[in-house]
Amino acid sequence: MSSAPGRRPPRRRDRHGRGLRGPLAPSHVPIAKARSERFDDLVLDSVDRLKPRWGKQLAAVEFAVEEVPPASELGDGPGLLNGDPIPFGRSEPAAGSQPAVVVIYRRPLESRARDRDHLGAMVHETVVEQVAGLLGLSPESIDPGFDDHD
Repeated sequence: MSSAPGRRPPRRRDRHGRGLRGPLAPSHVPIAKARSERFDDLVLDSVDRLKPRWGKQLAAVEFAVEEVPPASELGDGPGLLNGDPIPFGRSEPAAGSQPAVVVIYRRPLESRARDRDHLGAMVHETVVEQVAGLLGLSPESIDPGFDDHD
C-alpha cells in the first residue's frame, strides 16, 4: 500500500492494540441520554398524563425547561430560611399573540430529589401546580391523585 509522503493511513487500532473506542451505548438506549434530556422526558411524560383529561386546554400551552429560575424570581432576606425560596416552575398566561407558557426549572428539582422516581413525582407535582395556576383551578382538580404524591 503506498501513501503520499508524510501521510499515514487511517488508524484501525489505538496505540495499545485495541480497537478505536466508540459510544458505550447505542443512542436509542436510555443510558445514552444526557441528564437534561432525561429531565425533558419526565416533563413530557407528565404533560402526557394530563392530556387525556385536559388536552383541549393544554393544546395552546407551551411547555419549556430552563436550568434555573432567573434572579428576578428568587427571594431575598431572612425569609429564605423559612419555606422554599427557589421556585420549581412558573406559568404565564397567554398575552396577545404569545401563547400561555409553563416553565419547569431543572436544577432546583434535581437538587431536592432523592432518586429518579422521586424526581419524576416532583416534576409531575410541579407541572400539575403550574397548570392549575394557569387554568385557575386547584391542583387536586387537575390531577385527582395529587394528594397521594409524597
